[in-house]
Amino acid sequence: MSDESEGVPSGGALTGIRVLDLSRVLAGPWCSQVLADLGADVVKVERVGQGDDTRAWGPPYMKDAQGDDTLEASYYQSSNRNKRSVAVDIASEKGQEIVRALAAESDVLIENFKAGSLAKYGLDYASLSRINPRLIYCSITGFGQMGPRAQEPGYDFIIQGMGGLMSITGERDGAPGGGPQKVGVAVTDVMTGLYSVVAIQAALLAREKTGRGQHCDMALLDVQVAALGNQSQNYLSTGVAPGRYGNAHANIVPYNSFHASDKDFIIACGNDSQFAALCGAIGLPELATDPRFSRNENRVRNREAITQILSTHFKRDTAEAWVERISKVKVPVGVINDIAGALSEPQVQARGMLVNIPHSMNQDFKMVGSPIHLSDTPVEYKRPAPLLGQDTEAVLSEYLDLTADQLSQLKGDGVVG
Repeated sequence: MSDESEGVPSGGALTGIRVLDLSRVLAGPWCSQVLADLGADVVKVERVGQGDDTRAWGPPYMKDAQGDDTLEASYYQSSNRNKRSVAVDIASEKGQEIVRALAAESDVLIENFKAGSLAKYGLDYASLSRINPRLIYCSITGFGQMGPRAQEPGYDFIIQGMGGLMSITGERDGAPGGGPQKVGVAVTDVMTGLYSVVAIQAALLAREKTGRGQHCDMALLDVQVAALGNQSQNYLSTGVAPGRYGNAHANIVPYNSFHASDKDFIIACGNDSQFAALCGAIGLPELATDPRFSRNENRVRNREAITQILSTHFKRDTAEAWVERISKVKVPVGVINDIAGALSEPQVQARGMLVNIPHSMNQDFKMVGSPIHLSDTPVEYKRPAPLLGQDTEAVLSEYLDLTADQLSQLKGDGVVG
């Protein structure tokens, strides 16, 4: 997949892999951004004149060098770096021919159109796999390619509700602010993007053995149900659907946020020895030998009692003071940051999670980087999210050997932009 010299790969881990990205909004673009970060050449196909839906999802917008708003939405910027943008009208026959020709030269195609809707353009898996049998074709939809709801659009918010996540997120009924809540990030979209990366890379490895591509059928609802983890297994074990615990944990106590004299902080006490260490650190060693609390199963049964004792005690000092004492005995603990606080955490800074990727409108453009750290093939930040159609001529010339006259004709006909 990539050139090597003395056993050291040249470029990213996926250098040499061509990805044709027909997706928009978040799940698909998140998937293709991870592949691009890993070195794949990702060509993002967008609608002429409009582009990805999220280009219009502002404010906020990226600032230019003078600090003024551009028309580049921050939402779009968050999931489209390291890609090239080609604007093509796939509703036109010539546009469809271009996409088919690009697919013939690609290793992977990602799309998130409604199930079956690309067949009318001859851009479905069955059609393109005849042209390119090695193509890995990843479809990302709300409900998958089969089932009673397969034809329906599915957005993250709807899936968080349908998939059970909101039923276990938020304060309990009757508590202040009680009721189901969505997560503050479109977490189902992000998880689906990541699962899709896994599926695509598995299909690439399988192709090394078989020589054939395959269809990856990825659904947001499937991913959300799979990601319920211990909560769904708790239900399968008991027949009782888990409820909401706010910031508490269904199976571990204390595993919660607490209010100190100034602000909130979190304790995640995972076992009995950590609980004993916690009790000593905060000046309540007697709790560790109290039969109501000495073992986790008893703390779960006596959740209200231990939570009340700790909540009252923690109001006596500041969050930072408690964090300092508790961290010294190796019990997981931390303050609750806002986004600004999270990005300024010394550990986040030390890990290089904020990166500068010069943009044509702002040379000091910054974004959150990839969490993937590879020793031999590190992530590279080659370009920020592209302007709409900025790479149309370069990509079509490179992939399809189109001449300047042919490109001019296509532009004049409105087929590309």
